[in-house]
Amino acid sequence: MSFLDEIQWRGLLHQATAGDDLRRHLSSSRVAYAGFDPTSDSLTIGNFIPIKLLMHWQRAGHTPIALMGGGTGLIGDPSGRDAERSLMTRDQVMANVASQRAIMEKLLDFSPKISHRARMMNNIDWLEGIGYIAMLRDVGKHFSVNEMIQRDSVRKRLEEREHGISYTEFSYILLQAYDFLHLRREANCTVQLGGADQYGNIVGGIDLIRREFHGAGDNQAFGVTAPLLARSDGKKMSKSTGGAVWLSTHTANRTSAYAFYQYWINLPDADVIAWLKIFTLLSQEEIAAIEVRHAAAPQERHAQRELARQMMAMIHGPTELQKAEKAASALFSGEVNELDGATLEEVFADVPNSTHAKAKLEGDGIDLIELLPETTLAKSKREAREFLSGGAVAINGEKAAPERRLRTSDLLHGRTILLRRGKKHWHATRWE
Repeated sequence: MSFLDEIQWRGLLHQATAGDDLRRHLSSSRVAYAGFDPTSDSLTIGNFIPIKLLMHWQRAGHTPIALMGGGTGLIGDPSGRDAERSLMTRDQVMANVASQRAIMEKLLDFSPKISHRARMMNNIDWLEGIGYIAMLRDVGKHFSVNEMIQRDSVRKRLEEREHGISYTEFSYILLQAYDFLHLRREANCTVQLGGADQYGNIVGGIDLIRREFHGAGDNQAFGVTAPLLARSDGKKMSKSTGGAVWLSTHTANRTSAYAFYQYWINLPDADVIAWLKIFTLLSQEEIAAIEVRHAAAPQERHAQRELARQMMAMIHGPTELQKAEKAASALFSGEVNELDGATLEEVFADVPNSTHAKAKLEGDGIDLIELLPETTLAKSKREAREFLSGGAVAINGEKAAPERRLRTSDLLHGRTILLRRGKKHWHATRWE
């Protein structure tokens, strides 16, 4: 299947320039790039979409370039922003580029053994050396301010009087266009891939190439965009709202491997088949079979589980997938004793919790009737007594007798005791 046909059935094709000409152009092996903004030390599942375009590009026999924005990252892309970005230092940007590079290396094939091996480039290598006068004369002359201010990313900011847009971010359009021109000259790159919000910038680059190559032979350049990712339930996934799902776990405020797994498990039924096409590399036949099984018994969440497995294996690897599945099984069954300390912390990071004095566990320990009202599992001692008498309370997955007391022997990894009421209501007690 051709690149365009592949991404179309997967729901990854939003717009493409010069449709028939592009199809003819792709009958031979070509080079395409997608750019990545190093505003963070990680990437999100939204950023995964242009990576996925590069993956399908390479699988179709073409050469992908992952362009790291070490230069443009010092300026800031106004697309999708309501206000000016805070400028980062060069050291911050370069550190973020290095961190994002590790993600790319998991997903694209950089092996020198294949002719269409992936390449990774950094636009600071050429943008840093361009003089201001040269940029104005050689690039700026080709851009109409009248047209630039009509672009959504600029127009919305101009209409917002409180923030507006600085000349710095306004000039980003020229820099991204120049990237495409540079890659066209130096790497024979003829296609730019990106999200739907980048279409105006991509067209700007195409226009610049055609002007620069006018009368000098082949001036072909094309653009392909994917739709922006959105959930049917309206749940936000942006960094600004704190809803981002990150692709790496190397810092504390990033999505843990277990939370990453659970994100896909909890995806709404309305999204899951479409997202299997968008995110995984499963074939049409495999996804069709999953769809049939899911429709027959949606309560089993087979499609969500397969999506979670595929994404975990791709992003975090088989070992983390195995740990996540074991943790999910333990959470469902209540058999949490065998979870290692790190996994235990990940699994129960988001459940209600409370901190207590460890000294209370010494000797005869503490009566559960006394403790439960200090948690989210009971409102009073009377309610706690009723729950215990009815066998509704479990300690570390084991049903608790009415007279049960907590002792130091109940501690998991020296600091945690997990309480559960019924099947779903968990509370983590920390003892210090």
